[in-house]
Amino acid sequence: MPAKIVIGMQWGDEGKGKIIDYLADKAQIVARYQGGDNAGHTVVVGDKYFRFHLMPSGVIRGKKAILGNGMVINPNTLVEELRRLDENGIEPDMLVSKKAQVIMPYHRKLDSLREKEKGEKMIGTTKKGIGPAYEDKARRIGLRMADLLDEAVLSEKIEQQAKVKNIELSNYEEEPIDIDEVIEEYTFYAGQLAKYIGDASLEINNALDQGKNVLIEGAQGTHLDIDHGTYPFVTSSNTIAGGACTGLGIGPTRIKEVVGVVKAYTTRVGEGAFPTELNGKLLEELREQGGEYGTTTGRPRRCGWFDSMLVRYSKMLNNTDWIALTKIDVLTGLDPLKICVEYKHVMTEEHTKIFPNTLEELYNYEPVYEEVEGWTEDEWNPKKLTKKPKAYVKKLEKLCGIPIKIVSTGPKRKETLILKE
Repeated sequence: MPAKIVIGMQWGDEGKGKIIDYLADKAQIVARYQGGDNAGHTVVVGDKYFRFHLMPSGVIRGKKAILGNGMVINPNTLVEELRRLDENGIEPDMLVSKKAQVIMPYHRKLDSLREKEKGEKMIGTTKKGIGPAYEDKARRIGLRMADLLDEAVLSEKIEQQAKVKNIELSNYEEEPIDIDEVIEEYTFYAGQLAKYIGDASLEINNALDQGKNVLIEGAQGTHLDIDHGTYPFVTSSNTIAGGACTGLGIGPTRIKEVVGVVKAYTTRVGEGAFPTELNGKLLEELREQGGEYGTTTGRPRRCGWFDSMLVRYSKMLNNTDWIALTKIDVLTGLDPLKICVEYKHVMTEEHTKIFPNTLEELYNYEPVYEEVEGWTEDEWNPKKLTKKPKAYVKKLEKLCGIPIKIVSTGPKRKETLILKE
């Protein structure tokens, strides 16, 4: 049975957690393939809010959770998520790839110091140590989850790496990492997590061979991809659908369907170009109505109108089959609504419908909008699309060239409309 991937088609924060939770109902396994605890997914079940940074959202439905080799894992965050699940009576069936990288205290410290050093040129990272951990992976010196299974190996590798990192920390006039303290801390994590660590690639391929439904979960969004995003204001991993193959160890022919999650407007966290960004009163109104504050950092998100140029380029990169549209309810009361349909060069005024795929090019363009009639509270119904919201959805569907099959009308599970099976 081929797998299904759910990816974000903007700059992350599209509401993937809810859509994954919904689709996980028919899956046996939910797997995540990249990123670390810089991600944040929120799932609302009844009056309970579950916020995950590492754990795949599908665990709430009792599905087997796989954390892939493409991830960088902060053991402290994972242990804390397990504790919170236990408090809610949930014991997850989880497997963590022994090949996944481990985030260390010096990664987080260096991440923060490097951002501070950049000043106005900062990238806007979450300071969770994600970049430095992937950097050590590329240098082939990082610790992997398998290292937690051997106390002697773990201690030796921590001692070796901490000595090197302490030299770099001294360049910032920072106190050195206490090596013995780190060894003690990570030995504790090893005791908590050892039973979950194994061969995730073998598990997921066996499941597919047995005809099981596998739902693959991406973090962040397409335009934060390390290769294809608005570089350098991107994350440190491959967020696009193709990243699932390397991040889990499955062949490309295993992928049956790519589901793109798209917010009914556009947001991003951190620095970088944002053509449809809003300012002033309208920004504040949209941010407050949408609760646009980061799940991981609590930072206020930058907000703007829907950008079809952005989404069409994502369609090409991911070969998206269909879209789940989220947060359309947030637009209630705003009139008119604007949709970016193309870009105009700020100097030549030349129009283009081809997305400028480098940051330098993107800064030279501004959005060209079409207006769509908004709707009032009286015209809004979370249980069905009334005339004006339906017209908005149809307009987005036409501009993006992708069918919209699911529309989320609120944060709860029941606030989900299925337009097409």
